[in-house]
Amino acid sequence: MFNLSELEKTLGINFSDKSLLQRALTHRSYLNEKPDYPLSDNERLEFLGDAVLDFLTAKYLYNRFPEIAEGGLTSLRAALVKGETLAHFAAALKLGPYLLLSRGEAESGGRKRQATLCAAFEALVGAILLDQGLQAVEGFVLRCVEPEIRHILEEELYKDAKSMLQELAQAQLQITPIYRTVAERGPDHAKEFTVEVLIGDEAYGRGVGHNKQVAEQAAAKVALQRMSLEFRV
Repeated sequence: MFNLSELEKTLGINFSDKSLLQRALTHRSYLNEKPDYPLSDNERLEFLGDAVLDFLTAKYLYNRFPEIAEGGLTSLRAALVKGETLAHFAAALKLGPYLLLSRGEAESGGRKRQATLCAAFEALVGAILLDQGLQAVEGFVLRCVEPEIRHILEEELYKDAKSMLQELAQAQLQITPIYRTVAERGPDHAKEFTVEVLIGDEAYGRGVGHNKQVAEQAAAKVALQRMSLEFRV
């Protein structure tokens, strides 16, 4: 077990119920090795935190960008709450070293795995809500979100790579890209998918992700870069 006081300092939150923070950091693999562990894993808190993040980011974007229409707000929210972004938040808060994982999960890189970090961040948000209330969790989420939204806007990370690739492929080649899964690796709780995108009979890009949607987006980004060079667009 870890001393969580340093983590609380990093979070800027002193939990009244320390077990909530502990649960947020408990991966289900840990319970397989420690059947007598008195707390549950973080999956229920993850469920709660996911819903809270959707609500708070939607509220923030609605107020922050009154000029942006619904479709644009949806794209920005998707960029803010996607697994890659939430894992980045978790890494910045140094959650990885505090995670309770099975020995095998830890040795296979679980403390840096995107899906695990994303789930831990969502669970942490759920734990803060239950322990501190809505105002406190909103303050915590906005401290993470506000710097990130500037980065997302500057780099245009809110744009959907699959949609952009489809528009480009249809405009230049009159072909709609097709995605196919070429590999699946890892246990159920830490799957890794490799997806290839075909334009006609040619593979234009390949991507990896913790689910097929993430892998498809990664493949589309690679294909976009190649097509942009080929057609100088």
